[in-house]
Amino acid sequence: MIMYKNKVNALLLALLVSLACSCSKKGTSKPDPDLAKPEDESPLQSFKNPFVTDIYTADPSAHVWADGRLYVYASHDIAPPRGCDLMDQYHVFSTDDMKHWTDHGEILRASQVPWGRAEGGFMWAPDCAYKNGTYYFYFPHPSGDDWNNTWKIGIATSKKPASDFVVQGYIEGLESMIDPCVFVDDDGKAYFYYGGGGTCKGGKLKDNMTEIDGQMKKMEGLADFHEAAWVHKKDGVYYLSYADNHTEAGKDNRMRYATSNNPLGPWKDGGVYIDPTDSFTNHGSIVKFKDKWYAFYHNSSLSNNDWLRSICVDELRYNADGSIRKVIQTNNVN
Repeated sequence: MIMYKNKVNALLLALLVSLACSCSKKGTSKPDPDLAKPEDESPLQSFKNPFVTDIYTADPSAHVWADGRLYVYASHDIAPPRGCDLMDQYHVFSTDDMKHWTDHGEILRASQVPWGRAEGGFMWAPDCAYKNGTYYFYFPHPSGDDWNNTWKIGIATSKKPASDFVVQGYIEGLESMIDPCVFVDDDGKAYFYYGGGGTCKGGKLKDNMTEIDGQMKKMEGLADFHEAAWVHKKDGVYYLSYADNHTEAGKDNRMRYATSNNPLGPWKDGGVYIDPTDSFTNHGSIVKFKDKWYAFYHNSSLSNNDWLRSICVDELRYNADGSIRKVIQTNNVN
């Protein structure tokens, strides 16, 4: 009887040890290696960058509209440069194949803004949105000589994606900040983002696309935000990308991103997806076109001048867990 009890105790002890080891292994196991794999392992596309070479361009805002073409709305650096205050015109470029680009020409300049700064200039990074048959072009521009404290977000509209834009006014009640971004969700609701000086704010737009619905609020959870907010959505996840404040060894702004299950956050930092270019600034957008994702940004490779910039594009890829892989910049314009 004693021998039987000893055997039972031994078996129970062995079972407990086995369970403990199993739990220990589960608790220290590494993440599923499949999650770190890229969704697409085919060779990356090769691009001619910068892809616009006859004028200097910056701040690319890329969208795919109902006609199936990809459109890029860009600011224009004017030579000879004087910092970034001579930026005075916006151009639109489009493509059907990511190889051949059409310059649709200038769509707006400071002299066409009735409420704008008398000296002109300061037509910085824009964005465009589409709703109910109308294209809404959003642009920052000061209304007074004290430009840094008089920024307004202007709105021009058109029935066409690349011409005939007419200034309608500006969004009332906003702080003096820059870099407008408008994201229209799958349900048709539109959200407005802007920022500067280390602050990014977001809020809902009314159906008229020209007024804020409620209050703007600070986007929480962003790491080292500087400017250039951009929002896109993939597989039900919202991505907010932006330029950070990085300055190290002669390299400056990087492009970072954060994710959320809500278009207004809070956000979770995802890290850097574009390393610094050869320009003091960077500003980007992310868009899906014909089943591939692309990252737009700018550099100074044509001019070797921080304020004579040129827009570029490279393929962007995600890992299976939704994280963004580092974009490989290409520069083969020559």
